[in-house]
Amino acid sequence: MAIENAEASTALITNDIVVFGLIAATLGLIFWLASGPTPFWKKFFAWVPALLLCYFVPALYNTFGLIDGTQGVVYNPIGSRVLLPVALVLLTMTIDLKGVLKLGPRLLFVFCAGTFGLFLGAIVSFQLFQWFWPDVVAGDVWKGMAALAGSWIGGGANMVAIREVYEVDATLFGQFAVVDVAIANSWMAVLLFLAGRAAAIDARSGADTRAIDEMKTRLEAYEAANARIPTLTDLMVILGIGFGIVGAAHAAATPIAAWFGAHVANASQYSLDSSFVWVVLLATFAGLGLSFTPVRRLENAGMAKVGSACLYFLIASIGMQMDFVKLFDRLELLALGVVWMGVHILVLWGAAKMVRAPLFYFAIGSQGNIGAAASAPVVAAAFHPTLAPVGVLLGTVGYATGTMIAYWLGQILRVMAGQ
Repeated sequence: MAIENAEASTALITNDIVVFGLIAATLGLIFWLASGPTPFWKKFFAWVPALLLCYFVPALYNTFGLIDGTQGVVYNPIGSRVLLPVALVLLTMTIDLKGVLKLGPRLLFVFCAGTFGLFLGAIVSFQLFQWFWPDVVAGDVWKGMAALAGSWIGGGANMVAIREVYEVDATLFGQFAVVDVAIANSWMAVLLFLAGRAAAIDARSGADTRAIDEMKTRLEAYEAANARIPTLTDLMVILGIGFGIVGAAHAAATPIAAWFGAHVANASQYSLDSSFVWVVLLATFAGLGLSFTPVRRLENAGMAKVGSACLYFLIASIGMQMDFVKLFDRLELLALGVVWMGVHILVLWGAAKMVRAPLFYFAIGSQGNIGAAASAPVVAAAFHPTLAPVGVLLGTVGYATGTMIAYWLGQILRVMAGQ
């Protein structure tokens, strides 16, 4: 593995180790500032998500020639081939399907309706723009939409996984990252505003809120009995499981992809001859399988936080490939995202109305998809602090389903795009 990649690069920093250290130090600084050491930074990060800076600051490094994100090993293989599947394994292992089922059929129905609304919204918005503003969805825009679907149905790890599967251009990916942050955070702000008026809205709509009260009591007892401070052993076991499974996935993915390429017709059309696709699938299914075992208890020691750390480093390594100047070339994609989100909201509202669901179900049914485990707990806690784990539970479901659903959505959009 090459450590220095000075050939064909005019960047100021060409040593991969120095670039790696710069990215790591940048992430550390961003998260420290996001913790609010001063009133200014508290106000700043109330408006600017840390996730966006993790993407944009490395992009600035690349844009101004400090580094060359297209060179070296920081993104590939370290980021995309190692940290991405590790994040998928660890985040998927946190899923408590039994706990999700205990949330009740109405909440699960509303949550699934939210997922369906996002799936349908991508198709409807693509078709509408193809009729009335075809330039917006021309070319490889369908690939960017598939990646965005990975984020809105699953999370950042799923978005990056789809980006790799469909080989989405770094600039197009960045443009859809802007759509993601702008629209998702605007919608989250609306939900937080509505949360403060939940009682009045539920009373006016005649919603049944008894299940929420029971849920609060049960979750308070679980949190008190299970939370603990992680030990060094916990962290080493978490890393050992994550990296061990990824190593095994890489070992198995190459022969599996080769077999599909040789024996299955049109395998390349569906990326089934790509070893990376199989790494993602194997990592996801391995994590899901382990979520049914006692290994899942490592979540009480911060397993999801370790997975999230891998994910944020990966996001930064993607950002360092992007030319920031080109990022805002296509702001019309925001209009596409607005229509897409509008369909999601209408489908979700109809489902909630059908089962007389309280506002909390509507809000978490949406944010559990769009915000995943990162921000769904924030919205849940806005209704009541003890409801935050509900956001975590529903948010983690997307880690297991987001990649697969977004992949098949991408295939539908590819056909609609005539490719």
